[in-house]
Amino acid sequence: MTTPFPFTAVVGQDDLRLALLLNAVSPAVGGVLVRGEKGTAKSTAVRALSALLPEVAVVPGCRFSCDPEAPDPACPDGPHETGPGTQRPARMVELPVGASEDRLVGALDIERALAEGVKAFEPGLLADAHRGILYVDEVNLLHDHLVDLLLDAAAMGASYVEREGVSVRHAARFLLVGTMNPEEGELRPQLLDRFGLTVEVAASREPDQRVEVVRRRLAYDDDPAGFTERWADEESSVRARIIAARALLPSVRLGDGALRQIAATCAAFEVDGMRADIVMARTATALAAWAGRTDVLAEDVRQAALLALPHRRRRNPFDAPGLDENKLDDTLEEFAEQEQEQSPEDDDPGPDDSGGGGGQPPASDSDGPQGGDTGAQPEAGEGGQPQPSGSGEQQPVRASEPFRTKALSVPGIGEGAAGRRSRARTEHGRTTGARRPRGALTKLHLAATVQAAAPHQLARGRAGRGLVVRRDDLRQATREGREGNLVLFVVDASGSMAARRRMSAVKGAVLSLLLDAYQRRDKVGLVTFRGSSADVALPPTSSVDAAAVRLESLPTGGRTPLAAGLLKARDVLRVERLRDPARRALVVVVTDGRATGGPEPVALAGRAARLFAADGVASVVVDCESGPVRLGLARQLAGELEGTAVTLDELRADSIAGLVKDVQRRAA
Repeated sequence: MTTPFPFTAVVGQDDLRLALLLNAVSPAVGGVLVRGEKGTAKSTAVRALSALLPEVAVVPGCRFSCDPEAPDPACPDGPHETGPGTQRPARMVELPVGASEDRLVGALDIERALAEGVKAFEPGLLADAHRGILYVDEVNLLHDHLVDLLLDAAAMGASYVEREGVSVRHAARFLLVGTMNPEEGELRPQLLDRFGLTVEVAASREPDQRVEVVRRRLAYDDDPAGFTERWADEESSVRARIIAARALLPSVRLGDGALRQIAATCAAFEVDGMRADIVMARTATALAAWAGRTDVLAEDVRQAALLALPHRRRRNPFDAPGLDENKLDDTLEEFAEQEQEQSPEDDDPGPDDSGGGGGQPPASDSDGPQGGDTGAQPEAGEGGQPQPSGSGEQQPVRASEPFRTKALSVPGIGEGAAGRRSRARTEHGRTTGARRPRGALTKLHLAATVQAAAPHQLARGRAGRGLVVRRDDLRQATREGREGNLVLFVVDASGSMAARRRMSAVKGAVLSLLLDAYQRRDKVGLVTFRGSSADVALPPTSSVDAAAVRLESLPTGGRTPLAAGLLKARDVLRVERLRDPARRALVVVVTDGRATGGPEPVALAGRAARLFAADGVASVVVDCESGPVRLGLARQLAGELEGTAVTLDELRADSIAGLVKDVQRRAA
């Protein structure tokens, strides 16, 4: 077994270590989500935490880790008698991103069912993680069907399995810890809210600290056991402090003053629901216990807000989670003054010490989105006159407010990566039938397998309870779910689109489609064309917010090389097919169709569009033409692409009910 890197040897990352330790003190806090760039010790710190957790008392032989002092009366291995039990180290169970549903929740023991005729349950990872840590690396890439199961278990504290004739319920209370790189896409809001705390981590820019990181890592790689031994005293000290804080936790007093500060802070940041208030209260209590105090102070409330609110505050779709610390300090200070005016003789230490966040100065380098809020930037080109078509580059304009769009999907049934857009044959999803396996059997269709083997039992000399099954009897379950697609935006940034109101609306529409792509787990790319050429503004990526940033800074002006834009998009798709041949593409062309520049620009654009149609790529043209005189060139382009045309107004969710059917009808 690999010796884990010592928790106390991790350099820096104070917020990350504190969040993990608070959950060790009080698992009711609800876990930690760690966001940050690659190579910032996220996984190292999480894996090291399990060595610091106190041992757990369990019922001997129970596969579900029942507490011997209060065994689960519904435990599948029960009933259990109360008793002293046995001690074992707390477990940290890793959930792989590509795990199957059976591996997570458990399933029928197929081997015993076929060989012995016995209906037995084989526990999954949720059972293993009970009273321990469930760790998900790259949690933002977790398949939706696994996310749904995690949400159910986290909400109910139990796992329910109803499948293949098996009906099992067992306790599943665990500390959920996830790590993710935001560049690879964001997390579903429902799962995001289930994490009690969130922490942003980044590599230090201090040379001395970076040197120490390298020095410790090299020393650990050379001699893991010896390095761990050198940090044994520090590890024991932290472990003892966790045990002491757990013992002190029931005695910590959360006064009315601290509760009012928590409520005022959550209200000021407009968080949804009441979970934020509850998590803040538990976190502040754990902070006091960790500090060895029995009273919650204002500094505890401030620190709890910094850990519990960034991912819960109401924000624009592509804003990164974060918190404006200046606003937080102002809120706490204002509330403290109100408390003093209303009850000057109140001796509650929370409000009295709350000014400025417990005496700590606000951080000047806050990474919250408030520091870079687009609302603080003056509108580009304010007061300037738009330049005529064919002129030089114009200043970028801001996007209008995004709106909800109707789902656009690729016709047919694909076999791409799991997502939420188009129909696909997937490893997960609803079972639609059975077939003979091609290669290794991955998903057994039990009923079809038994049905195939049953007629041959007499000929095979069956003598016992078990079923005699041959390789030819096995049947693979076929399942249908949803896949993520490559949504490639081809955006006209020419002078004909440069009218401020029109380009703002166009950017708002693309931003809305980007938001839809984020929610459906798509890859996105961005091709723009203007002047005399087309550019790949963003190669295909899973980071939808990166596309939003590129869109916001998109300049406009010049002629309209529509053919160049289509041909550049075709080149992007050709390269992507080599990288990921199973992922189907949906091309969204945003233009008014007025091709200019060069000889016969409209005819050239038509020939480029017909090349797209010959490749069988699904497409939608967002017609941006406006005004009393309309040429209908965008709709003509959609016909040559064998796609669908839709105006900006029709793109809204309540206006394009028949759009998907139209796309499918044209492709049939």
